[in-house]
Amino acid sequence: MERRLIVLCMVMLCWPLAALGATQVEVRGLFKDGAVLIIDGQQRMLRAGKTSPEGVRLVRADTRIAVIEVDGQRHSLGMSKRISSSFKAPEVRSTAVHRDGNNQYLLTGAINGVNTEMLVDTGATAVAMSSSTARALGIDFKKKNNKGIARTASGTVTSYQVKLSSVSVGEITVHNVRAFVNEGEYPHVVLLGMSFLRHVQMRDANGVLYLEQ
Repeated sequence: MERRLIVLCMVMLCWPLAALGATQVEVRGLFKDGAVLIIDGQQRMLRAGKTSPEGVRLVRADTRIAVIEVDGQRHSLGMSKRISSSFKAPEVRSTAVHRDGNNQYLLTGAINGVNTEMLVDTGATAVAMSSSTARALGIDFKKKNNKGIARTASGTVTSYQVKLSSVSVGEITVHNVRAFVNEGEYPHVVLLGMSFLRHVQMRDANGVLYLEQ
């Protein structure tokens, strides 16, 4: 009798775990501070900070992305993207950059493992640096068929296209980043352009630029 009771208890304990399954979430609509989600087949309209009956909380949302929390894990989803809580969420790496007195975002990052000063520049199509900075970083930029012309604030200069092994900012690292090396002393600091920035999410709040990967 005691053995039958133990077996029965084991069955009762195992059954709820199998029945719960994994929460399925899909984004169907996005707008400021709100999102339309399909959660386990049910359509839910959530405002930022609200939680659905299924336990899915909308942390924040805009017209591009919704950040949700499922089972204590956060996920960033775009339109028509879906996740399952049975999968482990990727680790989110982030860093904060404070705006200086010139309304610029200056920071110390690393290129190929060597620390250097950088300026966040969303108007630059790629990471850019002067030839003197490139030499200090140990970058061999004068290679065959990589020479061109660039227009800078100081005029037209010879420019070399290179591929950087890694560019790091805080906890964030991007590999194989396209960059340009301009002959001379300009730019005075490395311009952190879109060849790096397109790999991260950016959010500006009260003079602080948050980068997330």
